[in-house]
Amino acid sequence: MTLVSMKTMLLQALEGQYAVGQFNLNNLEFTQSILQAAQAERAPVILGVSEAYIPYMGGLPCIAGMVKALIEHYDITVPVALHLDHGSTYDLCVRALHAGFTSVMIDASHHSLEYNIDVTQRVTQAAHVLGATVEAELGRITGREDDLVVDDADGMYAVPEDCVELVRATGIDCLAPALGSVHGPYRGQPKLGFERMGQIQKLTGLPLVLHGGSGLPDEEIRQAIALGTSKINVNTDNQMACTEAIRSFLNDNPAAYDPRNYLIPAKAAIQAKVQEKIRLFGSSGKAGGSAS
Repeated sequence: MTLVSMKTMLLQALEGQYAVGQFNLNNLEFTQSILQAAQAERAPVILGVSEAYIPYMGGLPCIAGMVKALIEHYDITVPVALHLDHGSTYDLCVRALHAGFTSVMIDASHHSLEYNIDVTQRVTQAAHVLGATVEAELGRITGREDDLVVDDADGMYAVPEDCVELVRATGIDCLAPALGSVHGPYRGQPKLGFERMGQIQKLTGLPLVLHGGSGLPDEEIRQAIALGTSKINVNTDNQMACTEAIRSFLNDNPAAYDPRNYLIPAKAAIQAKVQEKIRLFGSSGKAGGSAS
């Protein structure tokens, strides 16, 4: 299957009260594992690429080419969207679209509402011409997302009225309102703003996006989905599973030197974690057929 936008998969998720997982790409092995997990679960999937990882992974065309080649190599038949995560500028979003990304997030949440609307509107116009989808953010999601850091003091909930204004003025396809989730590991018990989440979804009518999906209690994930969250981003849990598998193998095999020896169990750990999340989100089997 060729790459698709997020639009249909998220609207179907909203209607069916489940969520599609966005799992971030960190290297070749992550890409292989996530695609194979989605295929095994017969689930739609979103491959996220954060800005900090673009140079690390060889640039936007290299990333898009790798994803397309792996889809063909593994005969992936489930819907796959390739998404720019936390794009900081109009230029970067447009470059991602021209490289073959089918979805982009423009994150101007740290700017004024007026600027956020202006740049998001321009990104949306460019993306929709190419049949791609756009995600935007309001409020600040705390923690660390690769090179993006937001202190707790700067974190703030999205204002419902601002969300409505942004959605109406820009025509975005999904919205990530800051409601208490964090990037990276949680320190203490997270407190998501469920009442405001439900209010924002009803007012905007859009699929909502939950950033910082790693480490949240299962019951909070399910509650968020019931309130209209249709896309959940996961990275830290997968990174931890990968690193733990490598660390365990090398501790048991200190003389090992062939990268395949420790990357194969790492890939298995990532795939297992992604399949676990897909089942929790309720998207298993939603691409047609039965999950294996």
